[in-house]
Amino acid sequence: MLTPPFDLFIRALEFAAHKHCDQKRRDAGQTPYINHPIQVANILWQIGQVQDENVLSAALLHDTLEDTDTQPEELEKAFSQDILTLVQEVSDDKSLPKAERKRLQIVHAATISSQAKLIKLADKIANIQDIGQAPPTGWSLERRLEYLDWSEKVIQALRGVNPALEAHFDKSLSAVREQLQDNKAEDKSSDQ
Repeated sequence: MLTPPFDLFIRALEFAAHKHCDQKRRDAGQTPYINHPIQVANILWQIGQVQDENVLSAALLHDTLEDTDTQPEELEKAFSQDILTLVQEVSDDKSLPKAERKRLQIVHAATISSQAKLIKLADKIANIQDIGQAPPTGWSLERRLEYLDWSEKVIQALRGVNPALEAHFDKSLSAVREQLQDNKAEDKSSDQ
């Protein structure tokens, strides 16, 4: 049964849907971007058994500062300082070069709050699954394997926050890595 606090989650879903309405994922199917934050929230709920409404709502909003025109003040006004803080903790500074952003994700992962670690963990699970099922167009096999290696480094700093999510990450990572290694072996054999 839904309870009144569910209002926050619905408002976050509506806000994220509005902000991401014209965005598509970079996969071949041009999946609507909003599917990603919904997937992250679902992973938290279904696999991590996370019931904290701030965490679930921030999961829906986790890319709004990074990938839309949303301003911090706007998030705080629409939701709360707590939600804003969680979203900021999992957002990259897009003014930095990509390599530096990736390096900082590894460095900062250990320092973020346990609530933000949950969101970051679910986000990486969703991204790993996408790498296996619907990778970004133009990503080579090597680039996808590099993404898996980098994600594993980020997750190492998040460990200890939710064993179920961590086990699911490990299982997803292993399955996708195996799939990509098989693809790599097939590519080599077809070249000979």
